[in-house]
Parts: sequence; structure tokens; C-alpha cells
Amino acid sequence: MVDFIAGLYDPSMVIYSLLAAFISLCVILDTPYSILGFFVTRKFKPAKNLHKYAVLIPARNEEAVIGNLIDSIHKQDYPSDLITIFVVADNCTDNTARVAREKGAICYERFNDAERTKGFALKFLFENIEKDYGTQSFEGYFIFDSDNLLKEDYISRMNDSFDAGEKIITSYRNTKNFTESWIASTYGLHWIRSIRTRHRVRSFFHLATNIQGTGFLFASEIVKDGWKYTSLTEDRALTADCVVQGYEISYNNDAEFYDEQPVSLKVALRQRLRWSKGHLMAFQESGWGLFKNIFIDRTTKWKEGDTWYRFLGRSLRHRFMSFDTFAQLLPKSLINVVKWIICKLILYPFVCYQLGMGTVKLFYNSTYVGKFLTNVFGDFVFDLGPGLKTYFLCIGLVIWFNLWRRICNYIIATLGAVYLFIVEHKRIMKISIWKKILYCLTWPTFDIIGRYTQYLAIFMKVTWKPIPHQSKVTIDDIKTGMNAKQNNR
Repeated sequence: MVDFIAGLYDPSMVIYSLLAAFISLCVILDTPYSILGFFVTRKFKPAKNLHKYAVLIPARNEEAVIGNLIDSIHKQDYPSDLITIFVVADNCTDNTARVAREKGAICYERFNDAERTKGFALKFLFENIEKDYGTQSFEGYFIFDSDNLLKEDYISRMNDSFDAGEKIITSYRNTKNFTESWIASTYGLHWIRSIRTRHRVRSFFHLATNIQGTGFLFASEIVKDGWKYTSLTEDRALTADCVVQGYEISYNNDAEFYDEQPVSLKVALRQRLRWSKGHLMAFQESGWGLFKNIFIDRTTKWKEGDTWYRFLGRSLRHRFMSFDTFAQLLPKSLINVVKWIICKLILYPFVCYQLGMGTVKLFYNSTYVGKFLTNVFGDFVFDLGPGLKTYFLCIGLVIWFNLWRRICNYIIATLGAVYLFIVEHKRIMKISIWKKILYCLTWPTFDIIGRYTQYLAIFMKVTWKPIPHQSKVTIDDIKTGMNAKQNNR
């Protein structure tokens, strides 16, 4: 039996290597994207035309914050007669609907606790807009969460992108409660990282970035047949479906809004588990369609006046966007842990039981931290012969090496937060140096939580639950704080 299990190791490592090569291909552009994101982002010329928009706000028990969002919309420098605000008060037990109406929004109330996701609330809202106004009576739709606040030129800047012909645009997501807790700071840094490593460079090259839940605009043609994205993460489903249909997804760096982040670990874990489950569902629903689009392009059509090289260029761009979005949706950490468990944790110890282990370095030199410790303290080297003792020691060493690699990555990841604080210092609210140090040290926990909630999401049934929002911060408070920060320099 031992011989049989040990004999599976070599074939498994072939599969392991192929999977590792495939995942490496999927992340090959991450570093170039991150580097280029420091230098480039797409700029849009001032719009020649003013377009008619609807602003959609799904809300569940949001009476504490929704009024501040609507106030910030009313304070936009864009013509108010071209903006209509719609709110869906979704299964509310508070005064959300009353506050929304008092602030001038058109509010529909929905009571269907069996269909709980934000996507179902938006589906209901679009059905009522179609019935009462006609979906196509608006040129574009904004979607915001109730806790958001808009900078006064937000809609004008997004209109610049829309007038340039963009059909789906996302924007700069800032954090209004960055300093409220270290949990909130990890979210705030995450959104900034997404901007620097995903949105800026993809928009610059006219590719497709990803929608992230709130703070985005899309053309009415996207919902000409209604809203159909009702999963736990409707933003991922929308992103994948639009890329399959051939839409690029752009980003406007000058359109800025503010978002409230969770401040408790319990709420953060609940939200991240929902995200993880939703991401897996989105990959299940759209992954195959994106993968097929890499090889079979049925979306790109020949246009009048086209030349073969223009058509080929559009087709290649569409195929690449499909690959790029597929790579973002692919549950890479889940694939990695499965191949590690099978090949390294289960099969490899049986090989060591038979053959022993050669020279083993406790601090292997594949990381900068490992090299540093080896140079300072020397290395702990030992040999293990065949036998049961080696089998169990091998299991321990496999776990240790994986843990050590994670520790090294954690240390290095803190430098990413330092980078974000430097490059985005003009847009991050004033924070003391001691809090910045704390936030840099706690920042890697965001990815750690994301990785382990994805493991749990495979086995757990996850339902949508609202995230509580209580921040009283207004857009005027933020403006005053940022002005004070500028004046103190």
C-alpha cells in the first residue's frame, strides 16, 4: 500500500507542475500591471454633451446614512434636472423609505425576504422603472450603496467618460471612516490597491477592469432586457457577462466617492465569506464562457468600412479581455491549496518514508527574509533517513515550510501598504504616523482573511445579510477635513 501511494507522487507532480504553470500564466501580468499603474491612467476630455442619468440606491434599514448620500447627490455640479434618484427600500423595518422620500428620491418598497440579495433588490427596482418610466428613458444608470458619499464633481467627471463613448465605467473608491479601526483601514487600502494594480492600467489600454459593487455607471443598453444579476456578488456576474458580450470596462480616476467600511472583525468575516462564496459562484456561472471566448470569438462583428487588421485587432482585444477577466475570476488560492494538500502533504511523506530526506534547510533561501536570516544566524541543516519517524517529520516540515513562506509573504506585504500610503497621500485623510505604522502591519490580514474564507466557502451555505452602516460623516465633513490637511502642509 505504501509503495502504491508513493508511486502516485511522480504522476501527481506532473499535474502539479501543469497547474502551477497555468496559474503562473494567469498572474503573469500582475506585476507589469502594478508597475504601470504607478505611471498611467486614462484621462478623459471634458464632455461636449450632458446626458440624462438615473441614480439607483438599494437600501435595507439605512435610515442613518441614506440621507447624507442623497444630499451629496443634490450638491453635484451637474444639472439636477438630468439626474433622477431612485431608492429601493428592501425589506426595511425602519424609516429608510420616509427619509429617502423626504430627501426627494423616488422610493419603491419591496418585501420579499426569500430573495435577499442586493441583486434581487435591483431587479425589482428596474422592473418598476420600466413600468413607470421606461428603462430606456435614461441614457445611463449609476449604482451606489446607501453609505456612499459623492464628491461634488463626481457625476460631471463620470459624464466625461460616458460622453467619450464608454459603456461601463467605475470610479475612485475612497474611505470615509479609514481611521475608525484597523479593520476599516484594511478595506480602505484594498480599494486603493485595486485602483493602482487593476483599474488604472486596464482602462489606459482600453481593456476591461472589474466592477466592485458600488460607484459605477453603465449605459441603459446593458439592461435593455432587465437586470438579471442576483447572485451573492452581482458585481462579479455583471463584469463577466459584459466582457463575454464584448464590452470594455473603463475607470475614471477623477471621479471620486467615499464608502463606509466595516469596523468589527465579526462583520468583516461575514462579508468576506459572502464575497468568497459569490466569487466561486460567479466563476462557476461565467468561467467557462470567458474561457471559450479566448479561443472562439462570436461577439466581434465586421463593421462597414472595416479592414482585416482592424477586425483582427478588435477580436484579439476581446479575446485578451476574456482571458484577463477569467484570470481574475479563477479561484487560484483554492487550486493552490488543493494541489499542496494532495502532492505535498499527503503523497510526499510516503516517498520520504521509503527513501528518506536529503539535506533539509529549515530556512530555505527562496525568500528575501529567508536569505537574511540565513546570513545572520546561519542555517539549520539536517538529513533524515527512511522510516516512520521521517514520515511524521516530513509532514511537520511540509506544514512548516508553507507557514514560513506565508510569514515571509506577510512581512513583504506590509511594504505594499507603505507604497499605497505614499502614492495616494493626497487622497487619504490625515492619519498619524503611529496609526500608519499600525495599518501597515495589519494590512496583510485582508488577504489572509480572503484566502481562508474562500476555503470555508466551499463547504458552507452562505446567505446574504446586510452590513450595518452608522457613520454620520457627511460630504461637507470630508471636504473640510481634506481642506484642513492641504492647508497644514
